Order: sequence, then structure tokens, then C-alpha cells
Amino acid sequence: MDEEVMSSNFIHDFIDEDLKEGVYDHVQTRFPPEPNGYLHIGHAKAICINFGTAQKYGGICNLRLDDTNPQKEDTEYVDAIKEDIEWLGFKWNKCLYASSYFDFIYECAVKLIEDGKAYVDDLSANEIREYRGTLTEPGKNSPYRDRTKEENLDLFKRMTNGEFPNGARVLRAKIDMASPNINMRDPVIYRIAHVTHHQTGDKWCVYPMYDFAHPLSDYKEGVTHSLCSLEFENHRPLYDWFLRELDFKNVPRQIEFARLNLNYCLTSKRKCLALVNEHIVDGWDDPRMATISGMRRRGYPAKAIRTFCEKIGVSKAYSVVSMDLLESCVRDELNENAPRAMAVLDPLKVIIDNYPDGKTEEIEVEVHPNHPEMGTRKVLFGRELFVEREDFMAEPVKKYFRLFPGNEVRLKSAYFVKCVGFDCDENGEVTAVHCTYDPESRGGNSPDGRKVKGTIHWVSASGSFNATVNMYDRLFNVPNPSDETSGSFKDNLNPDSLKVLTGCLIESGLKDVKPGDVFQFMRKGYFCVDKNSTCDNIIFNLTVPLNSSWGK
Repeated sequence: MDEEVMSSNFIHDFIDEDLKEGVYDHVQTRFPPEPNGYLHIGHAKAICINFGTAQKYGGICNLRLDDTNPQKEDTEYVDAIKEDIEWLGFKWNKCLYASSYFDFIYECAVKLIEDGKAYVDDLSANEIREYRGTLTEPGKNSPYRDRTKEENLDLFKRMTNGEFPNGARVLRAKIDMASPNINMRDPVIYRIAHVTHHQTGDKWCVYPMYDFAHPLSDYKEGVTHSLCSLEFENHRPLYDWFLRELDFKNVPRQIEFARLNLNYCLTSKRKCLALVNEHIVDGWDDPRMATISGMRRRGYPAKAIRTFCEKIGVSKAYSVVSMDLLESCVRDELNENAPRAMAVLDPLKVIIDNYPDGKTEEIEVEVHPNHPEMGTRKVLFGRELFVEREDFMAEPVKKYFRLFPGNEVRLKSAYFVKCVGFDCDENGEVTAVHCTYDPESRGGNSPDGRKVKGTIHWVSASGSFNATVNMYDRLFNVPNPSDETSGSFKDNLNPDSLKVLTGCLIESGLKDVKPGDVFQFMRKGYFCVDKNSTCDNIIFNLTVPLNSSWGK
């Protein structure tokens, strides 16, 4: 990542101003995901912004797991988050947990009570919502709002000691129930939760709410600029209120940016979890998911995702980005770096009638047309070959330049062959195509200078192996699957999002591939070796086709 520096944006303008005016003398950011699911493409943008900003200013960025809601969190998600960030190419200064500050956050809550700025409320969650009012009507005070400091301290201590069941009482900040900002209407800052925490065990049965823990964790760590997505803009007054009322100095500055919205994708953790639990997808890292791990399994390069995040930029404006842009970044990166190979996904046998029976020869093929330093590879050529079924037509349509009776084509890097006939089964299905070859055209060039318009790829019967290929398409049929005005998001699933092709033939040089290897299959697209591949059952996943399909 040393060679990459973020281009300037409005966040950096704010930071430049702060540094110039001496508000801060350094820059420290943090990336604070909640470990209740896997990271998705929207998190990738936040990762690039937080880590990239710290890098630009020679500062530091910590990873902080916001683990204040243990009912929904798991160490599986913690491990996955770390893996995704490292894979994207970033390194945190420290890996921290909000739970590490629970003692400090608790002391802050006690101080608010002692200062008359927090109280224990006995209203139920539904009653609190009713008392809060609406966006157009003010809320009303809880009947427990005027408890004495001594009573609040006693009740909060008893909450902490486990005397009350879940939901019996909460601790609320005492701000203003008539505030036009509904977030300032006495928000809940602690609730009871008798649940084992994945980091602190059974030490606590009360846990701070995100809006309370977040600014205090930022402050405790020494964060200078708290960069977060735009939905937290209305929470900023509350963020600042806690820091101000606790009389902290040198506090962080919160700056918001527009979150990433990618069409045809679902990023809601709740809905993604439903897809996983109902086995609609093959786990959080299913290649159709918008998770970082899913994109990694599909073969997306980390650099392509970083390039994508840089291209969409940083703004305050809501927008929806086309999946086509992300795939274009992936395609550009793989076009530059992916080795080439030949694979036939829907095989049709070709018999070269005048090629010596039993003879084979090695054809030298370049690994990458633009990188001669990557060298060459050898593929086996023989009398029996396989080509794509779509590369033959018994009765060709107009401007069809591939195999048909009487037509000559070039076999990639091998010979000119001319179709002289074909065999069919009892149902009229073509089972084999017969050709003759020109021995003088080895390498794909004719000595007499004649031209052919069609070049097709191939594999030989004796120089290929069987593989399974997963052909992935978009998971949803609508641009905004989160919009449930017309039904559940599951009603908009694409039934053809995965087609499993068996009996595909791959050139034998790829027999020793390992999971994560990516290749361009000539004329077909970019493919990645799946994590479930074995030496006896190699599985490739379609990463992206050679050309965009999103406009179709």
C-alpha cells in the first residue's frame, strides 16, 4: 500500500484546516465495525477512507471492534473482519475492542448520574418509543426522569449487580425531550443484558449503547478524526454532547461521508444472515454475496476493490453506484495480470481426419500477450480435440466465421483447420465435427498468406482434464433488493444466479492450481479456483466475463 495515496477530498480539507489552525498536531483514525456479520463492499469504502486518510497524513489507524451488543456478536466475525482488512492490503496500528473500555465507559455513566445528567428509567422499550414523540411532535418526559441522584446511583448499581431481568430498566441521558433532533430526546445509554460476552465473559450484565460507547472509545484511544457514514450525521450532536458534558479536552471531530450503495447488491447484515441461515447462498463468502470474503472467493483482486473505492470518491451526496464500475475495475486489473489459459466449457469433439493417428505434439503458447517476461507454456495437440459447441453451426447464420461445413478457421496458436463434415446421433444432435488441417500452418499462420476470419480456442483430448465451473450472475433481479415495497427481498432472487457446469475441459497445465488462482480462459472470461477445489475435483468460479453484461 506504500505506493497508493488517496486523492484529496472534503474530509482532507477539514483535516488540513484543523492541522493549520493547531487543533491537532497529528492525525489518528479508526475503523470500528461491529462483529455481528461479515464485512461487505460498503465497509471496503470505509476501510479505504480511514486507513487511507491516516496513511496520507503519516498518522495511524486502529481497528476497533465495536462489541457492545454481545447477543449478536461472535469471534467468527472478529476473525473474518481481521482477515478481510489484511487481504485488502491494510495494516492497523492496534487491534482494540470497545469492551476494553467498559470500566471507563461505566465510570462516565456514573459521572453523568452524579451530575444530574442521566437517570434510571423503568419504562418498557415500547413505552419509551411512545414517549419519544415523532419528527413533528415533541416527546414527553418519563415519570421516572426526576429521580434523585442517590436513587439513580443505587438503581444503576443494582442493575450492574444483576438484580433485574433484561428489559426491566435502562439508563438514559437527560437532555431534552422537546429537541427537534429525536436522537437528543433522552437516549438510552445502558441496558440490561444477561449474556456472556465473547471478550469479557460474565463480568458484565449491563452494556453501553453504541451512541454512548462510540464517542468515549474514540476519546479514550486518542482519535482525532472520527470518520463515519452519513447516517450518523444526525447523531453528531449527541456525540459532541457526551464529550462536552463529561468535560473532556482535545476531543475527536466527527466527519461524515456518503455510504456506498451498489446496485443489485444486498448489504443488510440481517438480510444477509437470512440468506446464509436459509441456505439460499453457500455461506457469507458465497461468490454472489457483496461481502469482501465473497468477492475474494469469486476472484476479485484486492487492488481492484481499492481502485473502485478511489474512483467513486468521497462525497456527501447520496448516490447509487453501478456494479458495472466495480466489474470494470476487476476486469482491468485481471486483464493486466491474469495468466491466459484454454478451457472448453461446453465441449464438442473435433476429429482431424488427416492428422496422424497416435501422434501428439507440443504447441508453445504465451502466458500473457502483454507480458513476455511471464514466459510461455506448452499445450498438447493431437488428432482429437474439443472446442466450444457454440463454435460450430451446421447451417451458419450471417457473419458467422467459426466452424461450419466448408469453412476454415485458425486453432489458437496451432493450425488452420477446415470443416469437412460432422456426425449426429439418432436425435440429430451433433456429436463430432470432422476437419482437415494444413501442416504448413503451424503457429496459426499460413505460408501462402491466405487469411481466415475465425480464431477459436481448443483443448486436446489427451492434454486436458475434467473440471466443474460455477457460472455466477447477479443474485437479484432488481437494482434495489432492499426495497421491500413490492415484497420480500427474497421474492427478487435471480433463479439463474448460479449455473454449475460439469464435464468442462481445461488444458492440462492447470492441473496443479490452488484455491485463489485466477486465469483468463480465452474468449470466455476470468475464472478463479474455488476454495472447495481438490486435486481430484477442481472447481473454477466465474469472476467476471470478458465484457460487461450489465447493460443487457
